[in-house]
Amino acid sequence: MTDINPLAADRPARDRLGEDRLGGRGDDIYAALLAAHEGLAFEAGAALNARLVLLLANAVGDVPLVLAAIERARTAAPGQGRPQQGGPDQG
Repeated sequence: MTDINPLAADRPARDRLGEDRLGGRGDDIYAALLAAHEGLAFEAGAALNARLVLLLANAVGDVPLVLAAIERARTAAPGQGRPQQGGPDQG
């Protein structure tokens, strides 16, 4: 059986991250993510994000692609650095 998944192509993982596979549903996912965080403290929201990332990484099942996504997310806002523990309100 031939793998016809476009993400399984012979392209580096970092090149596959720009593909829009959600179509017009990206806004729905963003709204659901915002709703999931509603009423949560910063730490609880961070824990939700961590669980979500691990669930999605497992669903993707492509380690190089997941690692490339982590790197892209980490470097998406150059100069921003890592957020301080406890949230942006604490200095």
